[in-house]
Amino acid sequence: MNKCKFCESNNHKFFEAKERMLGLGGDFTYAECLSCGSLQLDQIPEDLSPYYSSSNYYSFGKLVESDLKIRILKAIRMRAFLLTGNSKIAPSYGYWLRKVHPGFGTKIADVGCGNGQLLYELFASGYSDLHGFDPFIDKSLKINSSLQLNKQKIEETDLNFDLIMMHHAFEHMEDGGQILKTCFDKLNPGGKLLVRTPVTDGEVWKTKRELWVQLDAPRHLIIPSISGFKTLAEKVGFRLDEVEFDSTSLQFWGTALYEKGLPLDQRTLGKHFDHETMKAFTEKANLYNQESKGDQVCFYLTKG
Repeated sequence: MNKCKFCESNNHKFFEAKERMLGLGGDFTYAECLSCGSLQLDQIPEDLSPYYSSSNYYSFGKLVESDLKIRILKAIRMRAFLLTGNSKIAPSYGYWLRKVHPGFGTKIADVGCGNGQLLYELFASGYSDLHGFDPFIDKSLKINSSLQLNKQKIEETDLNFDLIMMHHAFEHMEDGGQILKTCFDKLNPGGKLLVRTPVTDGEVWKTKRELWVQLDAPRHLIIPSISGFKTLAEKVGFRLDEVEFDSTSLQFWGTALYEKGLPLDQRTLGKHFDHETMKAFTEKANLYNQESKGDQVCFYLTKG
């Protein structure tokens, strides 16, 4: 067993987890660091591609584009949100944008971009220099003059950026220290890094353990605690500006599906949970975020 990939402790305990999201089966051993509370997959499969099949993995669905009229409306909404901060008009994907907005013409990278939908929404909202990186997409694509999707890792590009984003991609990386170092090197001076990821500080992990929906074996190779991530990021050279809890009702309904022995299929929710239950899940998620015990966060970092 290697050292903890966050705090370098050798003090671990091990547990078994199953692949549950897609129903593909298989047992996987995780190590839990008893010093910082972070998790890491003990033995990474030689070939992870079957667990990211474009036919059944959610982030590789068809890219949905908008017509010109809709793009104009999205661009107006974005500017109004950035100007006012009004949560009622905040784009559903981008509450974090106002904190890291580097300007509409600056260079932005999305690591683990999947089908590029998030970057496309940024394009539709007025951003013009957008680059996605994901080695699991079928092929590189130039969506338009503002948006390029690259079938490669960000380590393989010669470009530098003003903002790098990882929306639930960090936990899919084998070496958190290396990807943070790469992002540090690829950022311009004063550049921003945004990392959204599950964390082990969440109450659901503490109570449900291997049934926790965001454990997501074996795709999630590492899951930090907040303290573990902070230790690693500062070692690389980043300044950690803020930690914002942004967990959703998924932590409850997804985990409940796993408790029933069911795969993660949002289309079947109506069969298992009524409207009042789903509403209660959402309210509970909001409360957990306020109490800093939700199961995912957004880390805001700056290159010093």
